[in-house]
Amino acid sequence: MNLKTLSEKLGLSQTTVSRALNGYPEVSTATRLRVEEAARQYNYRPNSRAKGLATGRSMVIGQIIPTSIQHEMVNPVFGDFVSGATQALAGHGYDMMISRVLDEDEGKVYRELHARGAVDGVILQGPLVEDPRIPLLREIGLPFIVHGRSTGEAGPYNWVDVNNRRSFQRATRFLLDLGHRRIGLLNGHETMDFARRRRAGYTEALAGAGIAPDPALMASDEMTESFGFARTRDMLALAAPPTAILASSMLAAIGVRRAIQEAGLRMGRDVSVITHDDDLSYLKNGEDVPIFTATRSSVRRAGIILAEKLVALIANPAAAPVTHMLEAELVVGRSTGPVPVKG
Repeated sequence: MNLKTLSEKLGLSQTTVSRALNGYPEVSTATRLRVEEAARQYNYRPNSRAKGLATGRSMVIGQIIPTSIQHEMVNPVFGDFVSGATQALAGHGYDMMISRVLDEDEGKVYRELHARGAVDGVILQGPLVEDPRIPLLREIGLPFIVHGRSTGEAGPYNWVDVNNRRSFQRATRFLLDLGHRRIGLLNGHETMDFARRRRAGYTEALAGAGIAPDPALMASDEMTESFGFARTRDMLALAAPPTAILASSMLAAIGVRRAIQEAGLRMGRDVSVITHDDDLSYLKNGEDVPIFTATRSSVRRAGIILAEKLVALIANPAAAPVTHMLEAELVVGRSTGPVPVKG
């Protein structure tokens, strides 16, 4: 059913029906409820282009991916986030546009999108500790929300994030309680805000136990399987190797497990491992019993929450800044155990 047919059945103009479905205040409550009930009865779904014409909006949300982080577009974490966000956006009649641009063109692209009215809002991925995109978008006046936070940004902005510092602090304390004192950290790029916060949680937990961080037990890079493998191999070759390792992603943790096995050791007995698990659709952490002990937070759920909040911001641009903190759950799997006793 289209808007014209629904309007004819109700005996109302197409403009009135469209405005009722989009929550315009000039439409009476009685009319709005009548229209919404008819839309449910006839299974009417508004066409996003028609909805845009009625509201003066593009009904498109943008995500601009600079070439320096283009690997994010093939990262399973990004895929699950987009899946959750597009699911929520579709419920409001929105489409998502993902564009890859040169780093130096990113600011120009945001300005052009806003000037042309091509998008109603944008999602920022992978915020840096010092991220110039946030003040730029605030200056432009284009509605935006950040998946994560930027430590160096003092002004107000909208974000949805997981408590990375607390989750890695808790994970490190869990290992300390098992008797581990040589604990390695395989982190993401530490220009990225999430990685900086995870390192802070790790070092704070060590300091609480009177342990000074050892640079030889800390590494940061793109979170790939090969990174996890190579850095773990290097750490296990040290005179005083780690008895436990924290990894910032499931992909890196798989590399950690490979290095442990190739060294003739057993994960969970000789070397304990904790990873961050985004509860990915295509990279599950085991079934009934998790393979890895992990700090778990669904990135798909984060995408849904973020999209809902961005739609609300677009509808009410004068609203106070929106912030939403997600807490990671510590799930115990087969990859951790007491510090091994030297025979």
